[in-house]
Amino acid sequence: MDLKPANLKRYASVTRLLLKYRRTSDGKSLVAGTGSSEEILPEDAEKGEALAKDLESLGPTFIKLGQVLSSRSTLIPPAYAEALERLQDSVEPFPYEEVERIVTDELGVRISKAFESFDHKPLASASLGQVHRARLRDGRQVVVKVQRPNIRQRITEDLEAFDQMARLLEKHTSVKENLDLPAVLDEFRKTLFEELDYRREAQNLDRLAEELADFELIVVPRPVHDYTTSRVLTMDYVEGEKITKINPVALLGSKGEVLAEELFRAYLKQILVDGFFHADPHPGNVFLTPDGRIALIDLGMVYRLSPQLQDTLLMMVLAIADGRGEEAADHTLALAEQREGVNEAEFRRQVASLVAQYSGAGLSDLSVGKVFLEIVDTAVRNGVALPPETTLLGKTLFNLDAVGRTLAPGFNPTESIRSYSAHLLRQRMLKSVTPGNLFSMVLELRDFLGRLPSRVNRILDAAASNQLGLKIDTGIDGPQFMVGFQKVANRITMGLILAALIVGAAMLMQVETTFRIFGYPGLAILLFLAAAGGGIVLLFRIVTKDWRDDKKK
Repeated sequence: MDLKPANLKRYASVTRLLLKYRRTSDGKSLVAGTGSSEEILPEDAEKGEALAKDLESLGPTFIKLGQVLSSRSTLIPPAYAEALERLQDSVEPFPYEEVERIVTDELGVRISKAFESFDHKPLASASLGQVHRARLRDGRQVVVKVQRPNIRQRITEDLEAFDQMARLLEKHTSVKENLDLPAVLDEFRKTLFEELDYRREAQNLDRLAEELADFELIVVPRPVHDYTTSRVLTMDYVEGEKITKINPVALLGSKGEVLAEELFRAYLKQILVDGFFHADPHPGNVFLTPDGRIALIDLGMVYRLSPQLQDTLLMMVLAIADGRGEEAADHTLALAEQREGVNEAEFRRQVASLVAQYSGAGLSDLSVGKVFLEIVDTAVRNGVALPPETTLLGKTLFNLDAVGRTLAPGFNPTESIRSYSAHLLRQRMLKSVTPGNLFSMVLELRDFLGRLPSRVNRILDAAASNQLGLKIDTGIDGPQFMVGFQKVANRITMGLILAALIVGAAMLMQVETTFRIFGYPGLAILLFLAAAGGGIVLLFRIVTKDWRDDKKK
């Protein structure tokens, strides 16, 4: 693909970056899939900070690229990842005249008519837009996020240059051995254009506010849809300060612990129950309000998880929290793409050792997010291909751990997961009981019942003509085999009935009723007791039968 003359300046900028930072201090390629467990060298720390500053000077697209790379800790050395994590996209604000022009064009009305007041000086200014405080005509306090002029065109041109450079690198260098450039650029493009559409962010705000409505200590600002377009976002003004600026003395005692616990549980619900989570909970996006609540802002970056991925991630997180390394490795492999040449045995051994190491760590070293990221790094080193969601989820949990300890230095996220696990499982189960799922089961049942008469007629016709038979080649006596087979079937049926009783009892625990036993819903307790009794009987029969068989030998 030929390079376009109009993009020569961008090509030159990218080329200078590649030449300047192509190697780490030990001579390795910068993008080598090294993982976060490697030692951080002072020389690399300096080069990482220099790279972050160079990206800041090149504009918004390069800043966002650095932020995306910082979340891909399996691709770049830890020193560079840490430097890019701290990459700031605060830049000089653009003039108020441009703000007025953009808001007027987008809303179709002058600022003076749409708003009772509108501050000329922005509250904050970032690479993609800036935020102004305002008041609506009905007295509602809001903030207005306004996108930078011509930012879409500039980003589109930058991405075009990135694509062309990536093609050249893939063709003429060995970079593709360490990095799937097209996949990284596709993910980057998708993330960036979603962040540029403020209507999508308004939808994210609404959805997150609804899903966290039961968390009284969590605040999510609501958007004003009549004053929101793709380039202008109007939402509630939330008074407060970033938690990084709060005096730690103000959070001493139970207040900080309660806030950290509430925030962590809210994120566990987002990730493992709702499948929709705020993917950027770093301390700069978390505010403490004057009334002592936590406010989550800036929902430009969210992520969605499929139900199948949620189930596996839930089991994986619980296994990590309980120190069950073998099970954590099993669930990680269940997420992976099947490939040849994967050393599963070595991967299981390393994950088991890693989880055991953190299970015996002190409180200050406990970090579910860190363990999660290191498991992802271990997978990369052993050729296990995990979906990109795992790295982003690990980064989210890692940032969440940091926020929790900012609120309460003694906060233990692992203990929070353990204590909240039963509630998570119950919510996950209830979430699956949706009208759509029930309707699907009804349709399948209708199809089964519709076909049942013809199938029964064929069986009866075969029986009447003495043509019905069952051929079993077991190598043992036929009647003896059928007796044993019937016993196995009976035990399986009994186990299914007991499981159904337990599931039904768990669901009935949520139903309010006046009939109670030991303070709990009575019908649920009776089902639990029936399941327990049946389980004891089944276990007794299995043990005694095995004992008799052993004596006969």
